[in-house]
Amino acid sequence: MKKVFRRHPNLQRLLVVAGVGAVLLVIAVIFFPWDMLRGSVNRYVSEQLGRRFEITQRLAVNLGLTTSVRLEGLEFANPDWAVEPYFVKAKAAEFDIKLWPLIFGRVVIPRIALFEPQVGLQKEADGRKSWALSRDTSNENATAEIGTVTADRGKLTYREAKKGADISTQFSLDADDAKLLPLRFEASGKWHDASFTANGRAGSILALSRDIKESFPMEINAQSGKTQLRAKGVVNNLQEFEGLNASFDLQGRNLEELYKIAGVVLPSTPPYKLQGQLSMQNKVWAAGQIRGVLGSSDISGDMRFDISGGTPLLTGKIQSKVLDFADLLPVIGLPVKTSATPANINANVKANANTNASLKADTNSDARPAATATATVKKSASAVSDAGLQREKLPAKGRVLPTATLDFNRLKSMNADVVYSAADVRHAAQLPIDKGNVHIRLNKGVLQLDPVVLGVAGGSLAGQIKVDVNVLPAAFDTRFDLRAVALNQLFPTIQSTKSSLGKVSGQVALKGRGNSMAQMLGTASGDVAMLTGKGEISNILLEFLGLDGGEIIKFFLRGDRNVTLRCAAAAFDVKQGLMSSKVILLDTSDTVINGQGQINLANETLDIDLKPEPKDKSILSLRSPLKISGTFAAPSAGPDKVALGARAGLAIALGVVNPFLALLATIETGPGQDADCTGAMATAKNVSNTKPNDKPAAKTTAQ
Repeated sequence: MKKVFRRHPNLQRLLVVAGVGAVLLVIAVIFFPWDMLRGSVNRYVSEQLGRRFEITQRLAVNLGLTTSVRLEGLEFANPDWAVEPYFVKAKAAEFDIKLWPLIFGRVVIPRIALFEPQVGLQKEADGRKSWALSRDTSNENATAEIGTVTADRGKLTYREAKKGADISTQFSLDADDAKLLPLRFEASGKWHDASFTANGRAGSILALSRDIKESFPMEINAQSGKTQLRAKGVVNNLQEFEGLNASFDLQGRNLEELYKIAGVVLPSTPPYKLQGQLSMQNKVWAAGQIRGVLGSSDISGDMRFDISGGTPLLTGKIQSKVLDFADLLPVIGLPVKTSATPANINANVKANANTNASLKADTNSDARPAATATATVKKSASAVSDAGLQREKLPAKGRVLPTATLDFNRLKSMNADVVYSAADVRHAAQLPIDKGNVHIRLNKGVLQLDPVVLGVAGGSLAGQIKVDVNVLPAAFDTRFDLRAVALNQLFPTIQSTKSSLGKVSGQVALKGRGNSMAQMLGTASGDVAMLTGKGEISNILLEFLGLDGGEIIKFFLRGDRNVTLRCAAAAFDVKQGLMSSKVILLDTSDTVINGQGQINLANETLDIDLKPEPKDKSILSLRSPLKISGTFAAPSAGPDKVALGARAGLAIALGVVNPFLALLATIETGPGQDADCTGAMATAKNVSNTKPNDKPAAKTTAQ
């Protein structure tokens, strides 16, 4: 090397000069008065972005491939269309920026630290974003790639009209926090146009880059209306909210209200309290290990909400060990029980040994979130004063069928594939249902419950319901089969049927249009049929129908007895809500009852005539037709007054001659004959095998 320098002395001088120049350059860079460029930087950035950018006090730069910059006093304006005046305004800011990607038009900022910042973020429906670093704020490539963010003692606002978001958050760092959750925050505003408040704690470093796999811990207590949420867990990627894993406690007055908050279409329910594990991966939200109560019913299972496609998809499997039938009433538009208050829900949770352990309060939370959670539970005592009754869902005065308008339109917002089962159904006072399950499918605005299987009075009720909300009003198509239902269990509230024997079968096939249960049934067309074969039935029912005073007196003296049931059948043709009888028949060894009439589902009225014809002889019988009339809400049954009046008049006339002769008018000579059970049952069977638009089978008249 020395020989080379001796041969080329100029080379040695050149290297010395270059080395000295490099050192001087490094010294110049290190000690360069970068603050002198503050005005130039302010003008350049403002011109490039088309909005005001100003470093108000001091600029310091540590130059390198990854350059560190500190700004004392920062005012970075939002675009003119934004509500908040500043995108970022801070007492001081520090950030690192990579120089090499700038050559290719990429802005990569591995680290940002803000001190006492005010941050205003806004996104418009047309794609414009206030944080876009370009004059064209809708340019997706104009946003910076940010690694981590730390901030202390500041305020952040976020607005997005498309999501109905208007959120304001205050935050600060607690350096003495021993649980590694130093960032405390309080937020309020609107999400999906629903007002909410929230508070909690989180980690101090927000990792926004998808390349940074660092868990971000957080705890949150939030309330929107009567819905309250507590959650605790970690997020691996805040920018995409990927890798979420948290436990949650959720309670409120109606699961239906989650549609506004989360966009999930759920049925109307009584007040509820749920707990489980929440995760989010690849744009799929999963709620697992769900346990809790809805009203007086327990519930458990797993659900998934996939938002990766064009239309969100809800899937899952939910089950109840015990279902209180009254908790299903809100689904069809009837009010929830007034007793289903959050206080009662908490009592139910504690009383349920299977779910008690999983529904305990999180005693590891610090005093502040715990106090907030306790306060929200206390506040929820008022949540049911207006939630329990839901008076707007009561049927119209004098009506029985639910008239509440069901919000079918929201069914277009997502698809679903969910299975629900109940092992034990209780408190179905008028309907002897003991268990059930249903497979719920929702696709492109078409809701299908297929199959629906219910255990009813020792038998089964199975079928399907289809509701198409793509037409207005909604169109429904339903078909149900009733099989092997025990007659003595079919009417649990009627004591005199307990000793009856026999199996009942039937079928319902209806189509209609409407946005409430009342409208649907009021416009329905199709067929309804019920039939039963041989068995036994309480004779006292038959004697009451025939108004046989002598037999009734004997029952009171020696008790009820059963008579042989030969057959029974009822078949109705349904057109636009009007049920017209094709056959009504009850044939026993004691009495034949033939009937005819109509049931109007539109105005909820009854007009049925039953003509009993006893087969045995009896005195004190006023064998007149029985009239069933009135409304569903106030039905009435009694003898045909015209026919009864004629017989009563004859008795009175004979009684004038001799009181004993008056009994002659009440003696039943028993003209009744066995009915044509085969023909009547064939009619019912033919009707039950037709579809709503099929032409009904030929009518067979019972003798």
